[in-house]
Amino acid sequence: MEHAVGPYRGTLYRFALAVSAVTAVLAFAILAGGFAATWGAFEDIRRYADRNIANEDSYYAYADGGTESLVGPGFVVFALALVLALLCVSVLHSGYAVGAAHLRRGGDPLSVGELWRRSRARLASSVVTNLLTALVVAAVVFAGLVLFDLAQRERIPGVERTDLHETATPQYAVVGFVVPIVIWCLGPLLWFRLSGATAETVLEGRSPFVAVYRSWVLTRRARARAFGLGLVCCAAAVAVFVAGRWLFQPFNHYAGLGMLWLSGDNVWITGMLMKVLPTVVALLLVPPLVMPLVSGEVARLHGELRAAEETAAGSARSADAAPPSSGP
Repeated sequence: MEHAVGPYRGTLYRFALAVSAVTAVLAFAILAGGFAATWGAFEDIRRYADRNIANEDSYYAYADGGTESLVGPGFVVFALALVLALLCVSVLHSGYAVGAAHLRRGGDPLSVGELWRRSRARLASSVVTNLLTALVVAAVVFAGLVLFDLAQRERIPGVERTDLHETATPQYAVVGFVVPIVIWCLGPLLWFRLSGATAETVLEGRSPFVAVYRSWVLTRRARARAFGLGLVCCAAAVAVFVAGRWLFQPFNHYAGLGMLWLSGDNVWITGMLMKVLPTVVALLLVPPLVMPLVSGEVARLHGELRAAEETAAGSARSADAAPPSSGP
């Protein structure tokens, strides 16, 4: 990434920090809105649980009543979180693409504000492009999950599920584990092969569908590199996520104490907060710590592949324009 965005590393990272900060504020606003919308439902669950405890019912009966009212708000929060993640990735990819292209043209350093101004001109197309990319990758991951689930439920002819501590049959090992893992490994490859689509729609003004196709065409000569970069970036994101959850655990205790005080000792809403908060915090660490690397490598790969394509096209035009050699 050094020669692609090196001179603008400070500007681009400040841009990434600004986008990450806005993303964090919006994420916590969505989380707070979700808890505010379900506050009454958690109060109903507490009253229902207290009645079951008083009647000496089973533990599993305590929170059964009223949980249906959490499904709707939970779905809204999840959908808003996905939209926010899509916006964050789109803005960062767009900004790094603009910065890298400006550097290749020998332009003066851009400010964070100018980087944002140039990026937002094609932000809608960038969002749609990244949505198409995400849908393609999600379809591959979902196919692996479906195959894994079918094998676990013995819905595939000739494949029987093996219980724990027993020797798995070759059919179950291959169909139930090996093939789904291979399918899931295609996710990083597909994602990085299509990641140049954002630069195509932002820099070249292409429609989202054409941009996705162009990225696929550009990266077909760099499949191994795209797969390697995809694996490294995914591994970095997973490492940051796992480390973030682990590091936040001591603070999660104090967040739970705060919710207990705020809710009047409602253990149900407190338990929910302590379950989701480490995940939210860990995910919010990915944009400032991982996305600069990812977006920089995407910009670098796209720039190099575009330059190679233009060089090949120029050589072909020169060869066509050269006069035929005369005979002796």
